[in-house]
Amino acid sequence: MGLLDEALGKAAPGGSLAKPLMIALGALLVGKMMSGSGAAAQPSAPQAGSAGSPGSAGSPDGGLLGGLGGLLNKLQSAGHDDTVKSWVGPGQNKPIEPGQLGAALGQKTVSQAAQQAGINEQELLSQLAKNLPGIVDKLTANGSIPSLQQVAAALTQK
Repeated sequence: MGLLDEALGKAAPGGSLAKPLMIALGALLVGKMMSGSGAAAQPSAPQAGSAGSPGSAGSPDGGLLGGLGGLLNKLQSAGHDDTVKSWVGPGQNKPIEPGQLGAALGQKTVSQAAQQAGINEQELLSQLAKNLPGIVDKLTANGSIPSLQQVAAALTQK
C-alpha cells in the first residue's frame, strides 16, 4: 500500500472519495508528472518556511501550486504558519477549516483542482480540510518536504 493510500485510508475510511481526492492532490502538487510528461529532475524542496515564492504560479511539473512546498508556502503566507508547522513537525496536527483552505489556495486553484477531480469545490475543500493534515504529516515524516518526484511516487504507489 502506498504512502498516500495509507494516509487516505486512515483519513477517509471506506475510501469512497480517495480517487477524486488523489486526483485533486495530483493536480495541486505534481501536475503533469502524474501522466509522465514532466519527468525532468527537480532538486529537493526546501523546508516549509522557505518553499518557493508565495505568489508564484505552479510550474508544469509542480502542479497548480508548484509542489508540496508551494502548497505549504501558500498556507503559511495566508496566516496558517502554526498549522503548517504542526503538520510537518512532530506532535498533533492542527485542523484547518474548508473556508480557510479555500481562501489560502485561491478561487482559481480550487476551481481547477475540483474540475480535474470531478467533484464540486465545496466537497473538494471539505475533503482536503479533513485529509490534508494527515497527508502532509505522512509525506513529511522526516520533518522535511519531499521532492516532486517523491510526492509523485507516493501518489502513484499501489
